[in-house]
Amino acid sequence: MAAKLLLSLAICRLIITVGLILGPSDLFRLGFDHPHLSLDESDLESASRDFGLMSRARPLAVFRPGSAEDVAAVIRASFESPRGGFPVSAMGHAHSIDGQAHAANGVVIRMGEGGVGGPAVSEEGRYVDAWGGELWIDVLRRTLEHGLSPKSWTDYLYLSVGGTLSNAGISGQAFNHGPQISNVLELDVVTGKGDILTCSEEKDSRLFHAVLGGLGQFGIITRARIALEPAPQRVRWVRVLYSNFTSFTRDQERLISLHGRPATEKFDYVEGFVIVNQGLINNWRSSFFSPRNPVKISSLGASGDGVLYCLEVTMNYDDSAADSIDQKVEDLLKDLDFIPTTVFTTDLPYIDFLDRVHKAELKLRAKNLWEVSHPWLNLFVPKSRIADFDGGVFKGILGNKTSGPILIYPTNRDKWDRESSVVMPDEDVFYLVALLRSALEDGDETQTLDYLTNQNQRILEFCRKQGIPVKQYLPHYTTTEEWRDHFGEKWERFRENKMEYDPRRILSTGQRIFETRLGDPGRNTASSW
Repeated sequence: MAAKLLLSLAICRLIITVGLILGPSDLFRLGFDHPHLSLDESDLESASRDFGLMSRARPLAVFRPGSAEDVAAVIRASFESPRGGFPVSAMGHAHSIDGQAHAANGVVIRMGEGGVGGPAVSEEGRYVDAWGGELWIDVLRRTLEHGLSPKSWTDYLYLSVGGTLSNAGISGQAFNHGPQISNVLELDVVTGKGDILTCSEEKDSRLFHAVLGGLGQFGIITRARIALEPAPQRVRWVRVLYSNFTSFTRDQERLISLHGRPATEKFDYVEGFVIVNQGLINNWRSSFFSPRNPVKISSLGASGDGVLYCLEVTMNYDDSAADSIDQKVEDLLKDLDFIPTTVFTTDLPYIDFLDRVHKAELKLRAKNLWEVSHPWLNLFVPKSRIADFDGGVFKGILGNKTSGPILIYPTNRDKWDRESSVVMPDEDVFYLVALLRSALEDGDETQTLDYLTNQNQRILEFCRKQGIPVKQYLPHYTTTEEWRDHFGEKWERFRENKMEYDPRRILSTGQRIFETRLGDPGRNTASSW
């Protein structure tokens, strides 16, 4: 009892120190009811940063829930506050880039650090129920124990289930299965009113579609039921190179058009990346090539602009099919127009392929190159303008240097649920272009945070001037007007959903989508929209 009293007094002192309008009784009650509320300096410091390391926002407290009811208690304390409430944000692995999971002077709920049990697999139902803060790597490990696996992935598995589902969750399987949000059967969501609701296509479908890709604006995902399929044992992983962009994109588009064919007549994963001059084909994303024998661009006869394009594909298989995998891969590759001498192949267990980026992360951490600023830019580019993007950005703005991978691969729009909150180009095929750069202040000027941030703005300005209707994935804007333009025809529905599920604008204020003045009891009402 004495410890709880000290915690409550510390909260009150903090409220007075930072000058909040927040009522002391709001968090005072949490101090008694929830011993998982932390004011520890290291916790506050950790919650004030994210992977991007480009913004900071200090919360009032950090909360580690043990259940959906705990999450609801925090939100309800804010929603019911007579003084206007306080920001609440869910934070999983803190892999956001621009402070999207921050809650300045509010409460950050560390979803991955509570006392919730692990994923529960139903072999009969072919699904797994996972806590919103569970990491995808742990979901994979649990489902593999039952010979099953989710269908769609992100390239990096140390991300939380709720975090990726609040965006979309995409990787090279999306052309075939859609993004991760297209493979969810059911959700438990705590809304901005503190209500715990179960939703699906059949039950409360409005909330279900709003939350998927909803950037955390309508509720916090506490449970997701994810569809599973039989897991393969091994992966044949192939990379081939192109010097001609038209051939590269034509082949990518051909491969994703095979999505309706039997598994033996298509690849399971289709991605690609851009290689600019002075680089190595091997990069932080994998250990594909031997470090003792790096493959240099200069040895491959790149075109005069110094740009190469790498197509990477995989075919999943079981040990029982090992004798036929070579022929199946060869049959799919024979009609592609890559540089003939550049077929690079490796073979590995399924889990090792899916977890490939983490191995590279460990290498970068060992060199102190992971905890750096990450001015990433992720764009959806319509198929009809991808060649213009190549000419203006890959062969233009980027010059001949890069400080990180540049992914490029197409996906089929009909694999995406148009009812979700995600915004995408209005074409049957569109590309993800992801510039995943790292800023190094003690390196070349072209690797500094200022340079790369300015370069991102140049890319966006180029698209605007050329009329290329790109849409940002993992979007970052600073005004409601910019967000309204981003959502386009979806804006009114998005705004109405906010009014319905988070009328006081408590949730995910770090996204800066809606103007909010938390602490003003007369401001956060429907009439102020």
